[in-house]
Amino acid sequence: MTDDDVTPEQFPGITRFVDIQAPPPDGEPTAFFLFGTNQIPPVNLAADHYHRGLAPLIIATGGVNRHNQIIEGRVFRELLLERGVPEDAIRVEDRSADTWQNVQFSLPFVREALAAGLRITAVSKWYHRRAIHVLKTVAPEVGPFYAIGWDPVYAGRPVTRQDWPEIPDGHRRVIREWREVSRRLADGSFADLKQAGGAWH
Repeated sequence: MTDDDVTPEQFPGITRFVDIQAPPPDGEPTAFFLFGTNQIPPVNLAADHYHRGLAPLIIATGGVNRHNQIIEGRVFRELLLERGVPEDAIRVEDRSADTWQNVQFSLPFVREALAAGLRITAVSKWYHRRAIHVLKTVAPEVGPFYAIGWDPVYAGRPVTRQDWPEIPDGHRRVIREWREVSRRLADGSFADLKQAGGAWH
């Protein structure tokens, strides 16, 4: 099956399926879990919420990025510090090679947040539905959690919920995400999740 087998009539349903968005309620502090990337929006989101008292703990994840060789978790930390987030509010995972390891190697930090009475807010590309299933699969104790999605930029173009079908890099990535998550839910290798009451369960 190729991307060409997907019809425009399917695009709205695919968009709804992959969209991770389930932000925390206004005023509820949560621990922000930043899935690794070489793009900046997660840092800005986390720093903004920290300064509003809404992200007292930030978990920055990511090992060596395959595109530019940065160590994502360490770069996140430096950028958070530059934005006025104090060292003691940041936890860093810097060994992971993929989304699964982002969570696996950060489990002590996730458990620290839960022990402090904080729910988790996953921060990832808006269509990265894999990320939230991995979080629940690897850390089933996470309970209900939130998610904030951001628009990545590829070849100078933001991949948005509206425009992804027209952007080759976006089209390929969104379709791949839809197929991969659907397959892994069907074979049981991902924990099932539903949105209810504004959170992922």
